[in-house]
Formats: sequence, structure tokens, C-alpha cells
Amino acid sequence: MTYQLVLSLVSGVFIAGSAAYLGTLMLSRKMAVVAGPLGHLALPGAALALVYGFSLSLGAFPFVVVGILLIWLLEIRTKLQMEALTAIVFATGVGIAFLFLPIDKAEAALIGDISKVGFYETLAATILGAAVFVVVNRCYSQIMLVSIHEDVARTEGLNVKFYNLVYLLAIAIIVALGVDLVGGLMTAALVAIPAAAARNVSRTLAQYGLTSGAFGISSAIVGILTSAVTRFPAGPLVILASAVIFAITIPMSKV
Repeated sequence: MTYQLVLSLVSGVFIAGSAAYLGTLMLSRKMAVVAGPLGHLALPGAALALVYGFSLSLGAFPFVVVGILLIWLLEIRTKLQMEALTAIVFATGVGIAFLFLPIDKAEAALIGDISKVGFYETLAATILGAAVFVVVNRCYSQIMLVSIHEDVARTEGLNVKFYNLVYLLAIAIIVALGVDLVGGLMTAALVAIPAAAARNVSRTLAQYGLTSGAFGISSAIVGILTSAVTRFPAGPLVILASAVIFAITIPMSKV
């Protein structure tokens, strides 16, 4: 096993595991598809990263964070649904992306290229992925309550704006990291498919989160190792591995 493959596996495990765990909240809130438009929002930063030769995630991060903060502020100001605001911000981001995205290098931005991550990108993915997991785990019940019923959450004394911001920033970090693994096109699948598979087999909320994370990690390992053998891009293979896991869990789904 080469040093580069080890870096790819470590990065993939932390990105996919934390994305899948966060996906259980997004699926419960019926917002898993929002990760897709936010992944597209990362494209302008990915385009600049390709042009100037630095990390895709580093380029994507400021664009996704700015987009998330705009969505959060606009939701407070306009009372529009988060899904509608995401679509508006996403369309703007895609328009900017295609002004700068070099067509000959577009594949890496669209479907990712985890095989070229360096030591510092891996270190960042490890720290940020672990941080997302820890923060979301500590706030899980509060964010879930805010997701289900904001009025009840306010009655319980929760700061709804704060927990919405924490939730959105966690999504921003995962989307930015996910650009390296699966690109800007498939980030929704990175969070949604493992969570959907975990829902099929889980009986408790704690089991749901841990199983989703395990499915995400397994998909990343299988996809990256298969890519190393076949030379096909890792991003699509990770998603296909996740889809196979989901298909296997369908017969075990609760009625």
C-alpha cells in the first residue's frame, strides 16, 4: 500500500464518515438534497483552485461558507424556506463557476480526485471531519428538535438561530471537504445514501447515526481501493459502493 493511497483512505474515511453522520440530520429534516446545490456552490472556489494550483477543498471552503451565511441571514430576513434560498444562492454560484472553470480541468471539480490529496489536506480533512462529528453529536438532539418543530424548541428555551447556524456551518465544512472526494456534483449522495441505508436497518436514534457513519466509511474504503486497482475515478466508485449498500439494506427495511 503506497503512502498516497494511505492519505487518500484516511481523508476519505473522515470525510465520508462525518458526512454520513450529518446526513441523518439532513434526511430527518428533508434537506439531504440541499447538499447538492451547496456542492455546486463550491464550484467557483474549485475553479479558482484549479487555475492557481491549490487544494480544491481550500478553494471551495470560503465560497460555501459565504453561501451558507447568506442563506442563514436571508432566512431570518425574508422568512423564505431554506430550500428556496439555497436554490437562489446555488444558481448564482454556478453562474460564477462557469466564468472561471477551465474546461480541460473540469473533471476534478465535478467528480473529485481524492488520489492527489497531500499530507496537509489529509490533516485538515481529519481535524475538520472529527470536529463536525463531535459538534453535531453534542448538539444532535437540539438540532433534531429545531428541525422537527421550531416553536417547541423555542418553548424549551433553545436558541433556534444559533443551532440553525451550527447546523449550516457543519454542512458547509462537509460540502467543502466532499469536493475532494466526490466533486461538486455528488455531495448530496455522500450525505443522503448512507443515511437512507442506515434508516432501513436501524431501530434507535443512536443506532441510526452510528450505522450511517459506518456505511459512509465502508463506501469510502471500497470506492478508493477499487479506484486504486481499476484506475477509475474514486468519487463515482464511492457513490456506487454506497448505492450497493443501500440496495442490500432494502429487504431489511422496517414496514
